Amino acid sequence: MKLKVIFIILICSTTIFAQTKVGSTAAPFLNIGIGPRAIGMGGGFSATANDVTALYWNPAGISRTEYNEAMFSHTRWFADITFNWAGAKINLQDYGAVGLSITYLDYGKMEVTTLKEQDGTGEFFTAKDLSLALSYAYNLTDRFSIGGSVKYINQSIWNSSADAIAFDIGTLFYSEIFNMRIAATISNFGTDMRLSGKDLLVLYDIDPNIYGNNDQILANLRTDSYPLPLLFRVGLAMDLLKTQMHTFTLGVDALHPNDNAESLNVGGEYIFNNFISLRAGYKNLFLKNSQEGLTLGFGIKYDFSAGYGFNFDYAYQDFGILKNTQHLSISVRF
Repeated sequence: MKLKVIFIILICSTTIFAQTKVGSTAAPFLNIGIGPRAIGMGGGFSATANDVTALYWNPAGISRTEYNEAMFSHTRWFADITFNWAGAKINLQDYGAVGLSITYLDYGKMEVTTLKEQDGTGEFFTAKDLSLALSYAYNLTDRFSIGGSVKYINQSIWNSSADAIAFDIGTLFYSEIFNMRIAATISNFGTDMRLSGKDLLVLYDIDPNIYGNNDQILANLRTDSYPLPLLFRVGLAMDLLKTQMHTFTLGVDALHPNDNAESLNVGGEYIFNNFISLRAGYKNLFLKNSQEGLTLGFGIKYDFSAGYGFNFDYAYQDFGILKNTQHLSISVRF
């Protein structure tokens, strides 16, 4: 029955992704990876998804851990853009798990320029992206979990903005074959986004050929609407080495987006004594003209007592001609 559910999701998703249109969606920030741990593993994380960042990678994973956790993650993006994420999950024991997360991308303050005043008018404007998500997951059996998120999405620039509502759905299956984990997720299935606001208000003359009519009628420019970056992901993960002192996990994610071609994310994580972690991976394998590639990272886990502790994680991501991005996070378990 579990395999049938995964198979149905695969078939449905093949129908959904009938076309591939590069750069044709709104809110591309929704596809920016969350958490240095997952990023350090090259984004091959949907079938591992055993910490609070599962809220992003695969919401089904938040019910697989017994502890509660909260995290704050910070990324210094290109051109002085900052990217922050905060999330928390609470385990409800036999009733599953719930989580709440917020994603915030700040483009910073920019000066207004015009054709006449190309050095600036003295005014400044800002642009921001925001996403709020509420998640729930439940273990249907001791090996199969399902979860979902509902998200509010907002993009704003100066005095105009666009809103959308979207859903994420994820499944996670623990196989008896070499303890392999299998994941399938659909992300950002929701409404289209259309900009509106007072920046789009103009004065319009309905008929300029008529003298004496009102040529100062207030009108609103109607912009095009754009779909969200719908993403279907299938993941596999396996602990190739698991002893009391050493653990090595390998993860692979296959991606099928609606605004780009298919690709693979591959990565691994080595944990020594459940204390220090080393990670490496590669993003967007087989994707043409991608600037993303090598990822590296490390983490430190410290337990104050049973069930209580904190994690510090760091990741480096190569972006080709755009150089690199660096990611930091700190989380607490309680």
